[in-house]
Parts: sequence; C-alpha cells; structure tokens
Amino acid sequence: MNKTTLALVSLILAACGPSRSPDTVESLSANPERLRELREQCKTDRKRLGDELCNRVAEATNRRFFGDGKTPYTPPNESPRF
Repeated sequence: MNKTTLALVSLILAACGPSRSPDTVESLSANPERLRELREQCKTDRKRLGDELCNRVAEATNRRFFGDGKTPYTPPNESPRF
C-alpha cells in the first residue's frame, strides 16, 4: 500500500508541473511585440512551433490588419475624378 500511495503522489506531482499559457488569437492581437516575435519564429522554424500556433499567429495578424470587421463601408459623397 505504501508503494501505491508513493506512486500516486509522484504521478500527481508530475502532472502539476508548470504549464505553458496558450497564446490565443485575442491575446496575440493585443500584444504586438509577442505577435512579431512569433511571426519570425513561424517563418524560421514552423515545425518546432507547430501548425496550430502558427495558424493562430496568422489569424491574429489578419485581425490586426483588417480590424474587427464591424466598421461598415461608407462610400464618399462625391464620385472620384480620374
């Protein structure tokens, strides 16, 4: 019984190790320095970072560039002259 308890406690402590905080699209959009850093890493070493994180980086870049999509298009009152 003592060995079983020791093994169980060891397993629980191993599972409670420090976990990496996942970078979400929203957190990356709000933090341009982290986004820039991850974009460079995705360009150079995508295999190490993984497709999931690099796809989140790409989506955050798109959201920062295009905005939230809630701004309506408002054409000018006058037609442009060419």
